[in-house]
Amino acid sequence: MIEFLFLDLDDTILDFHKAERIALSKTLRDFSLEPTEEVLARYHAINAQHWRRLERREIDRQEVLVGRFRVLFEELGMEIDAGAVMKAYEHNLSMGHYFLPGALEAVQRLHGKYRLFLASNGTAVVQHSRLQSAGLYPYFEQVFISQEVGFDKPSKEYFAACFAKIPGFCVGDAMMVGDSLTSDMLGGLNAGMHTCWITPPSTPARADIVPEYRLESLTQLEKLLETL
Repeated sequence: MIEFLFLDLDDTILDFHKAERIALSKTLRDFSLEPTEEVLARYHAINAQHWRRLERREIDRQEVLVGRFRVLFEELGMEIDAGAVMKAYEHNLSMGHYFLPGALEAVQRLHGKYRLFLASNGTAVVQHSRLQSAGLYPYFEQVFISQEVGFDKPSKEYFAACFAKIPGFCVGDAMMVGDSLTSDMLGGLNAGMHTCWITPPSTPARADIVPEYRLESLTQLEKLLETL
């Protein structure tokens, strides 16, 4: 029986792609760069590469946050203060939130039936602002943001630090729920948790990371848990 639910935030509860596009477009315009589809696509690719490198512990968080903008503007032949761009982007990103369809209602139904914990690799100041504006704090027993925990998903140290702060915790009764194979699912598997991957049917699977369950949206989780 599952008692402890660890939920990722971005693209599990909140629509990060929408929030990111809006914040990124405004930021780029503020620095005299038109956010064309080509530019946005290149940023997404660079950003993903940097986060994967962080998950593999090849670079630190600051290099992710600043380096992605430095690489983008260098490729475009523009001299820019990447740190200033990063600060402007984080400010814009923290200003709003957009729920995935049915996600808030799903969290509300799970609350009270299970012990809920938020597990995010996002930047602390941005995530706290978004959690506050979304009104999500009351539903979670604790919020674990990697920048504050001191380790990033998918490391075993991240999850061990989280587990140590939960009274009565039992890893055999815990499930990690999220959209990322390399962060949420790999982390949950390495920590000995049950795992549930939230992703569209079109997302390709990987033979080296195999979650226990796979759903299209958080709205389906309650029904799955009732069968366990």
